[in-house]
Amino acid sequence: MRLQGKTAVITGGTSGIGKATALRFAKEGANVIVWARNKEKGEAFIADAKAQGLNMTFMPVDVSNFSDVEAAAAKVKDMGGCDVLINNAGITNDSTLKKMTPEIWQSVIDINLTGTFNCVKCLSPMMLEKGWGRIVNVSSVVGLYGNFGQTNYVATKAGIIGMTKTLGRELGRKGVTVNAVAPGFIATDMVAKMPKEVLDCMIAKVPVGRLGTPEDIAAMFVFLASDESAYVNGATFSVDGGMTV
Repeated sequence: MRLQGKTAVITGGTSGIGKATALRFAKEGANVIVWARNKEKGEAFIADAKAQGLNMTFMPVDVSNFSDVEAAAAKVKDMGGCDVLINNAGITNDSTLKKMTPEIWQSVIDINLTGTFNCVKCLSPMMLEKGWGRIVNVSSVVGLYGNFGQTNYVATKAGIIGMTKTLGRELGRKGVTVNAVAPGFIATDMVAKMPKEVLDCMIAKVPVGRLGTPEDIAAMFVFLASDESAYVNGATFSVDGGMTV
């Protein structure tokens, strides 16, 4: 129960890594608040979690909309404030540079990068007021080495690494640590739908010989959200089975 008594906001928390993280955090004793755009999916997830005896709340939030985030943050403050923020919300909209339109570019920037800024901007004051907080931003291994056809996505994930370093400098001295996690190939529902030959090719690139699971990433989040990570700040952790070795 390493997160007992802590309130954690998890964005994009209704599927994949976000869902696994919400469940793990609740089992670790946290009061979990899930932010996501799909209200129906979010309410169904929370109902199932509560049936398991887990402490969770859902708020429909579009992280790309500052006013939306600001309003949701006010509700969180009324509930006692935020101790932990997991900036997990993200999308892809892939295209080569030649085919990428300004709209395709901006759609990913708005959610992945601006969304991260919006959430930190609105929730970090509560942590600063308490003198304790944990912010974990979700990057990607492609933010470290690039990826064909993902100029927009890679730009956001590399940008998140830079944001994390800067925020760590600004907030760390005030008791709020900021770190990033860069997942590798993770077996989400989207990845599971890929052709077997593509999956085999992906696995062949991973030294440990398998895809990661959402639970693998959630485990790292728990550490970074806990008191145990008090001296870890401004860092980016690759959780990728050794891909970047």
